[in-house]
Amino acid sequence: MSGKPEVTAEGRLDGLKWGLVFALIAVGAYGNYYFSAESVLYRVVALLALGAVAGYIGLQTVKGGAFWNLVKDAKVEIRKVVWPTRQETVQTTLIVVAVVIVMGLILWALDSLLGWAISSLIG
Repeated sequence: MSGKPEVTAEGRLDGLKWGLVFALIAVGAYGNYYFSAESVLYRVVALLALGAVAGYIGLQTVKGGAFWNLVKDAKVEIRKVVWPTRQETVQTTLIVVAVVIVMGLILWALDSLLGWAISSLIG
């Protein structure tokens, strides 16, 4: 077993694909600059089309496929989350607001006390 990573048949052209993705991004950036006199709508449509093509090519790579699997798995995990009810959300928010107010008052009092102590030492 050698220390070299094994390149699969799927990953052989990944470098070329990523180069094409970056070339499309560069063409989009330069085209947006070059056609700055044209309507913004046309430039946005062209950039979205180039972005879609670049994204599709990027998803055809090994890393792009892994990213797409991560997105699909994240959707599955989001469905498993037990979201709080409206009442729980309101109660938690009120507790947080109350704690922030109390801590603000404590810090204000401490600041005032330390300010008074320092001014009495100096003066």
